[in-house]
Amino acid sequence: MAELLLKVTDLEIKAGDAVIVDKVSFDLEKGRVLGLIGESGAGKSTIGLASLGHSRDGLHITGGRAELNGRDILHLSNRDTRLLRGAVVTYVAQSAAAAFNPAHRLIDQVIEATLWHGLMGRAEAMERAKELFALLGLPDPRNFGDRYPHQGSGGQLQRAMTAMALCPKPELIVFDEPTTALDVTTQIEVLAAIKQAIALTSTSALYISHDLAVVAQVADEILVLRHGKMVERGTVDDIFNAPTEDYTRQLVSMRQSEKPAREQAPDSLLTIKGIDAGYIPGIPVLQDVTLDLGRGETLAVVGESGSGKSTLARVVTGLLPASSGTLSFDGKELANGLAARTPDTLRNIQIVNQIPDLALNPRQTVEAILSRPLAFYFGLKGAALKSRVATLLDQIELPRGMLSRYPAELSGGQKQRICIARALAADPKLIICDEPTSALDPLVAEGILDLLMRLQNEAGTSYLFITHDLAIVRAIADTVAVMLGGKVVRYGRKAEVLAPPFDPYTEKLIASVPEMRPGWLDEAIARGSALKAND
Repeated sequence: MAELLLKVTDLEIKAGDAVIVDKVSFDLEKGRVLGLIGESGAGKSTIGLASLGHSRDGLHITGGRAELNGRDILHLSNRDTRLLRGAVVTYVAQSAAAAFNPAHRLIDQVIEATLWHGLMGRAEAMERAKELFALLGLPDPRNFGDRYPHQGSGGQLQRAMTAMALCPKPELIVFDEPTTALDVTTQIEVLAAIKQAIALTSTSALYISHDLAVVAQVADEILVLRHGKMVERGTVDDIFNAPTEDYTRQLVSMRQSEKPAREQAPDSLLTIKGIDAGYIPGIPVLQDVTLDLGRGETLAVVGESGSGKSTLARVVTGLLPASSGTLSFDGKELANGLAARTPDTLRNIQIVNQIPDLALNPRQTVEAILSRPLAFYFGLKGAALKSRVATLLDQIELPRGMLSRYPAELSGGQKQRICIARALAADPKLIICDEPTSALDPLVAEGILDLLMRLQNEAGTSYLFITHDLAIVRAIADTVAVMLGGKVVRYGRKAEVLAPPFDPYTEKLIASVPEMRPGWLDEAIARGSALKAND
């Protein structure tokens, strides 16, 4: 029987009088990985941080024990806690780009904790870091660490952060949503690297995610959490094949429906023809992009990070003038730049951003947020304004009692619904949806997609839907454009684009979407190894 490393018993954490983690218990054996799965607010990250002997500002550990090798790390002295973190227990955050200091070379940051704890000399630590760079599949591993953070991609930085966590040879690593911010092709590379590194170093890990399909690829067991409470725990096979609780069954059985194809393509609303655009003169990001979006339809623009998807959205909104090419909207040529567009055009093209926290004013109530576009575009006030605001809440299926709330008092899904309602307030013909569900839990994201489809059916709104997730494309798209390096490499009706024969890039995107079953990642790694062997 494997030796016990971590034993958490009746862990209770509160924010004031509110219980955030409610009597959670579990244990973790050496060399094993436990996945913590659940929606936002389930307590996953809070439990993970408690396993490092830490709690966020405003939270207080009010009960229970977390014993690492028999020692309760929740009641250590400050000195002992400092000696623990970065040596015995380490942490990999969701956004490596935000975790690294831009002023220092990567290798100096990767070895910093190892040197601070006196675990190795500088030469030995640097050699270990380079070995980890190679193990994690980073390019030119002997020299990769000489780069600064801005010289690495998101996936490379995430792997570098994993190397930083592994460098001191810890007994426990907490991975906190390490692939959520990555596109699907990068996600599979980072997942494969993490899984291989854990196996070869025999490190124990807590792997936190809201994506059950991802957790199933790296974990030995899964603990399902909801509202700070344990729902169910079991092996990966047990959770997928014999879940005992309704919530777990809902997670396992969740499937994206596929939007049926229209018999006949509608008239064009937006025509993009031969567009070139960039941020630096002479260096185009978009090259000869030509697309068409029909009235009441959804055009999904898909591709990995850096493919030009969001740049295209900026061109359509007028935030980034194109250097060449033309845009036509609703039968008229669209002015090349925001300042030259008419108020009616501005009203008819709205956007829903990826991160609602950055899109909503934290100092305004929901009522104020929704009232502003109604007053601005239509001059509504008084009873008419209040009535229309209430109707918008009904449309997005939120109770009218939320009108007095501020964004901080809403969940992630509720905030995104408010962003959708604000866009709808302008009564637009086109809404640009820029990764509107990528930061949301799967069940919440599914609800947002269902809402968007219902609103489209009711109002005939067109969507330019930017995503890196082909599972979402199947659910919402009528036409699909696949982008790579600022160019459209595949374009047409959904049934054509997502049917073989595929070009190599589209095939890679499709193969990189995690499937809701154990063993998918191992098969994907094997396919990738076979392809490399045949090259």
